[in-house]
Order: sequence, then C-alpha cells, then structure tokens
Amino acid sequence: MAESGSRGAQGSRRPGEQERRCHRVEFTLTEDEFAALEEAAGRARLSRGAYAAQVVHAYVTGSSGGPESADREALLELITASGLVRKIGVLLNHAVAKLNATGQRSGDLLACAMECMRRVERLDIAAEEIRGTLR
Repeated sequence: MAESGSRGAQGSRRPGEQERRCHRVEFTLTEDEFAALEEAAGRARLSRGAYAAQVVHAYVTGSSGGPESADREALLELITASGLVRKIGVLLNHAVAKLNATGQRSGDLLACAMECMRRVERLDIAAEEIRGTLR
C-alpha cells in the first residue's frame, strides 16, 4: 500500500520487534473511503498502511484484535494516562526538591502527593484489568 503525505516512512510507527512486512498490496479508494481510512488510522494512531494491514489481518484470521478493538483503545488510553501521571511525578519531584533546598513546602505538596498516589494506584488497577483481557 502506498503511503503519501507527511506521515513518515512506511512502517515507521511499528515497534522494532515485529516482523518486517515485505509484501506490498495496492488498491484505489474513493474520496469518502480515503477520508474514512485517514480518520480511522488517526484514531488508532497508525499510518494508513499499518492500519489497513491490521484490519485485513484481523478480518482474514477472524480475530477481534484489530486496530480499533476495545482492548487496543483501552491500551492507548492507558499509555496516555501513564504519560500524564509521569508529568505529575516530575512536578511533584520539583516541589520536593524545593522543600529539600529551602525547607519550605510549596502550597499543597501533601495533597498533590496523595492525589498522585491515588491516580497511580487507579492506573495500576486498569493496567492489570487490560492485561487480563489480553491473555
């Protein structure tokens, strides 16, 4: 499948441990079909070619684990949430560094730390639930 536009090299979003795709398939789409493919690939955070390949593979194998499966959507949300919690951790680290350097506690340091821990625990629970469905 030909890739056009500024999405990067073909397969560049695929993790390195996956088998390299060496067979090429081309097909022509109408404007509406192409727009739908673009939108779906964007939702799945995949290139158009990778998205099409995963959809076709899921269909021909009868798998429910295609690029828009509930498990994949949940995993993408979990990855996003993980990044946000990491940012909270960085901010908390800065606040603790200030406390260590000056002896002054900034604002709601304790409340922020407790909220951070609460969210991390919820994230851990969600990760375990998703991991259980992927087995």
